[in-house]
Amino acid sequence: MLRYFLAPKRLCWLFLMIGAPVHADVYKMVGRNGQVIFTDKPRGAGYQLVIKSNHPAQLPPAAAPVSHPRGPSGEIILGNGPRPIPAQSPRMGARLERGPRQLQYARLVERAAEAHGLDPWLLDAVIQAESSYNPQAVSHKGAMGLMQLMPGTAERYGVRDPYDPEQNILGGARYLRDLMGMFGSDVRLAVAAYNAGEGNVMKYGNQVPPFTETQGYVSKVLGFYRRTN
Repeated sequence: MLRYFLAPKRLCWLFLMIGAPVHADVYKMVGRNGQVIFTDKPRGAGYQLVIKSNHPAQLPPAAAPVSHPRGPSGEIILGNGPRPIPAQSPRMGARLERGPRQLQYARLVERAAEAHGLDPWLLDAVIQAESSYNPQAVSHKGAMGLMQLMPGTAERYGVRDPYDPEQNILGGARYLRDLMGMFGSDVRLAVAAYNAGEGNVMKYGNQVPPFTETQGYVSKVLGFYRRTN
């Protein structure tokens, strides 16, 4: 996912995200907890120069503004930043008829959502769309478990056993929370990024990418989500 930021054809999107002059150098640091920081003014050790630019670059047409978590010096922070906690929502067993697997994992979904500032019904909708609550699900691309985590995503979020429901849901919830923060709490864009990667969402001007699979996925997740609201 973060590889999109480093691809030469997409460097201008990173400059657009940071909001710094396009002739500034850009540094990256990955913390031990998976937090990723991009900045043009590194402070302290551990930063790596990822973009060296001595001349202004031609920016693409301006995309819709997106709110990103930022540190005290204006650096962009992806992962583990503070997120607003949603208003208390009814317990998942309180309305609609839940299937046996949904009921089995309802408390775990609620706990993961509460820990990471998500609406549990949104988390529920993603799990339904991803695996239909099958903890042993495996996709043809290698995504695993309830929230269909790719190996790289599982590693980034400390999920050692993607088939363990608790680890999978907690890791997937952290990833979804980070996407919500990255795209200004826009559910459609966060869900699209969960399917297609945040780089593709930014590539297409902070819109749902024109991929049949992704557009169908977003509709499916939102369909599940609307039934609970």
